[in-house]
Amino acid sequence: MSKHFLPLLLLAAALAPARDKPENWLEVRSQHFTVVTNANEKAGRRIADQFERMRSVFHVAFPRVSIDNGAPIIVLAIKDDKDFRALEPLAYLAKGQLKLGGLFLRAPDKNYILMRVDAEGDHPYAVIYHEYTHFLLSNAAEWLPLWLNEGLAEFYENTDIHEKDVGLGQPSTENILFLRENRLLPLATLFTVDTNSPYYHEENKGSIFYAESWALTHYLYIKDSKENTHHIPDYGELLTQKVDAVTAASRAFGDLKQLQSNLEGYIRQGSFSFFKLPTTTSVDDAAFKVQALTGTQADAVRADFLAYNERVADARPLLDHVLQEDPKNVSAHETMGFLEFRAGHVDEARKWYEKAVKLDSQNYMAHYYFAVMSMNAGAAGDDAQVETSLRAAIKLNPSFAPAFDRLAAFEGQRRQHLDEAHMMALTATQLEPGNVGYRITGANVLMQMDRLSDTVAVLRNALRVAKTPAETAMVQNFLTQVESYASARERVKDQNRLLAEEMKARVEENAAPAEGGNVTTEAPEEIPKGPHHFLAGTLQNVHCHGPGIDLTVATKGKATAVHSGNYYKIAFTTLGFAPTGDLNPCSDLEGRPAKVEYIDSAAKPATAYIVAIELHK
Repeated sequence: MSKHFLPLLLLAAALAPARDKPENWLEVRSQHFTVVTNANEKAGRRIADQFERMRSVFHVAFPRVSIDNGAPIIVLAIKDDKDFRALEPLAYLAKGQLKLGGLFLRAPDKNYILMRVDAEGDHPYAVIYHEYTHFLLSNAAEWLPLWLNEGLAEFYENTDIHEKDVGLGQPSTENILFLRENRLLPLATLFTVDTNSPYYHEENKGSIFYAESWALTHYLYIKDSKENTHHIPDYGELLTQKVDAVTAASRAFGDLKQLQSNLEGYIRQGSFSFFKLPTTTSVDDAAFKVQALTGTQADAVRADFLAYNERVADARPLLDHVLQEDPKNVSAHETMGFLEFRAGHVDEARKWYEKAVKLDSQNYMAHYYFAVMSMNAGAAGDDAQVETSLRAAIKLNPSFAPAFDRLAAFEGQRRQHLDEAHMMALTATQLEPGNVGYRITGANVLMQMDRLSDTVAVLRNALRVAKTPAETAMVQNFLTQVESYASARERVKDQNRLLAEEMKARVEENAAPAEGGNVTTEAPEEIPKGPHHFLAGTLQNVHCHGPGIDLTVATKGKATAVHSGNYYKIAFTTLGFAPTGDLNPCSDLEGRPAKVEYIDSAAKPATAYIVAIELHK
């Protein structure tokens, strides 16, 4: 029985990079999936066909669900237990852990599904349907409780696809028998199980968790269908409003003790209903592309999966072997870059991605990661190449939202092509509406364009889609800063208007202006153009004047003066620590170590213009 797993821990073990005997690996490409298998062509085609059919079923059943996000879906279909265990998370290799039939692993740039080809039973494709359900639910993973996430995957895993109809939610004989022989978890416990809970990992406890999650989901779906109610949608709506899982359940489902009693009765009943969905799911398997992979190519795929699966100690020797056999292997260069970046070695990561770009200019991920690494590293003189690589990534994959987002951020930070930057941020948000980070990028661009009311509107919308407390706090802090700046600017305008009216009245009365009554007008500060520079040191002599700020960066006995006419437009980040509260630039910067990004100014006296400040621990 397949179980969903999102790896959280850094795991290590030994995996020999070379095999005792060569294996035959194949790649089968369908319209939406890439199947890599060490079984045979027939098995690879069958698996690709079933994934395409399941995708078609979900498209018909849930027309509002976005089932394509631009990132590739790679299915590793492994023929036997030995090879499967060499790839699965090490947490499941210990004695007493659940035996996996497959797992889903999602990253920003790709999606992996690991599965066993030799799965048996009445529903041989259960693992495929289970893992694909997790993929479709992945955008809701932050707010969707684990029991419902797993319950839905269990509900859809026993799907039968025929020529003219599809059977959905067929009862799981295994789960029913297990539940009849074991005591159910209290629902308040079931609702609060998370990925750290022993109920999620240990074999006996894990079995009751998965079986009961299926049973409750099945019961509620059938009840809603028969009684024309909407308990599950109501529950989901409460969860998106940040109501905790137990309280939301009480409000949506009613008394939990009664629900527990009803569930126990449901499990003991003699027959179970399921849904039949009339539809056609024809797939043109003649269009599938099949090619044999060399051992080195297969090792590169396995190493990449291990890297994303956080089995770093296994991935590195396999990568070394690949690069020794094939020094120009693009995938191995990308994976090495990923490992170095995750280890905090930004310069090394950038070098690996730069090599990957030069080796294969058609690889959109190589372009994207090289650009991101260069932006993170603040490498001088790379602006043109960063922009070129991001545009190449967008051209090669117009559905890949992260590339649009980074180009918007890149242009926004440099105050260049702001109209285009705004459109790029909008495109990223349209491709992935649930990504709060893309909305923040768009708000930053609008801030640079001095469109404050639009900035506020975007941030308020971002609050509605924020999934975690951290996302909510980040958006709220930004919104508070923008609203404070907008209020301060309106007060200055009002003061200047009143002063101007007073001066006009005095002139009309032939009276001299009052002492200190010079009329001031607010004009936007002219942003200098030119290359961006970086300076690491200690922030000193911090002085604020309205929204403007002046300070010096002290390094090696030298102090460099920097300035911004509006500190709300400075991109503040932290490295090595998390802020404990809101940042007040006027009081919290003095004496802090930091890296400052700036543009030289030709104004006299020469004061550089601040673009961004990265505060260090």
